Amino acid sequence: MDEKIICKNIKRLRKQNNLTLEKLANLTGLTKGYLSKVERSKKAPPYSTLTRIAGALGFEVANILSGNIDPKIDVRLCLSRACDQKIIKETSQFAGYDYEVLAENKPGKNMEPFIIHSPWEITRMYSHEGEEFIYVMDGSLEFLYGDKTYVLEKGDNIYFDSCVPHAGKSLGEKKARLLVVIYFYKRNRQ
Repeated sequence: MDEKIICKNIKRLRKQNNLTLEKLANLTGLTKGYLSKVERSKKAPPYSTLTRIAGALGFEVANILSGNIDPKIDVRLCLSRACDQKIIKETSQFAGYDYEVLAENKPGKNMEPFIIHSPWEITRMYSHEGEEFIYVMDGSLEFLYGDKTYVLEKGDNIYFDSCVPHAGKSLGEKKARLLVVIYFYKRNRQ
């Protein structure tokens, strides 16, 4: 997805929720000026910022990334068919990572599930609120967590506090394919 569209989706969701920039700033802890810049930008904000904005708007990051932002969706169960799943190609904020969005239509999720195709090199470390779970479906992954390095093979998994800087890269000839579930803490949505 084009990063400009992600920024437009944020503005569209804010307006659909009848929120001013000031109210969204209060809900996210970000400044009104910063949010205004995000909405006018051609580059998506970092994942941690997207999580804060999505939570304040009552949506998940996957909704903002995929463009599926129908505010009328209100279901307790979400069935996703393989033929309908989308791959979000890497962006400047998620360098090298391609995402398969899972359960994108489920509103009010406490978790964000993805299938990630890990890059061949690490260009930056990530840290954000919450917890994260990674299960290696295919390939091998070199996983950096703080100052430690772990090698995970097919079938291995790791669960960690995601506020510690972390990143991974594929090892060998085949890109690592990972099931990733991110749990983010719900913010008080006044």
